[in-house]
Amino acid sequence: MIASIAGQPAEFAAAAEQVRSAELRSELATREIPAPERIAPRSVAFAAGVTRGPRRDADDASVDSPYGAGRFVLMHDPDSAAEWGGPFRIVCFAQAPLEVEIGVDPFISDVAWSWLVDALETRGAEYEFISGTATKTLSTGFGSLEDQGDGAQIELRASWTPLGTDFDAHIRAWSELLCLLAGLPHQEGVDSLAARRAARTNGGA
Repeated sequence: MIASIAGQPAEFAAAAEQVRSAELRSELATREIPAPERIAPRSVAFAAGVTRGPRRDADDASVDSPYGAGRFVLMHDPDSAAEWGGPFRIVCFAQAPLEVEIGVDPFISDVAWSWLVDALETRGAEYEFISGTATKTLSTGFGSLEDQGDGAQIELRASWTPLGTDFDAHIRAWSELLCLLAGLPHQEGVDSLAARRAARTNGGA
């Protein structure tokens, strides 16, 4: 755990300590990274990569995992409360490769966004003013990259204003989203991409 920096407002110091201490999915390698300096006067940021194994301490290689990776930033600026709807704002990013059969699904972006909303709600993470984008990309290799064949990827960027004081619920929701995008099973029964693929193969919805 990284100690809070002296001189920070107590409100932010307490929130930062919560996200630093949160119990995240064991399949993620996580580490604290330098926070952006120009968006808010105070912030704390994390990077994570899917390891498909029980590993929590990360290095540069593991957080740039080929299975899926993301960033989470908690910002604090009381002067932006009128714009944000509160003194805090969360920004997150998550991406993972997809099988082409899933990438061509016209509803996969909607599914990815719904997973973020569901993860927040099932963990009791209160929020408002949520916004973001879910983007899928399809690619085909040519020339020296022809051997790579076709590929697909899903990418989600989102931000929201957290309410209350339960900040660890928000970073835990983000960690769940990362694992779902990487095809790992949901810890609370919501289908992963792997389950969605199986359903399509078996003729299900």
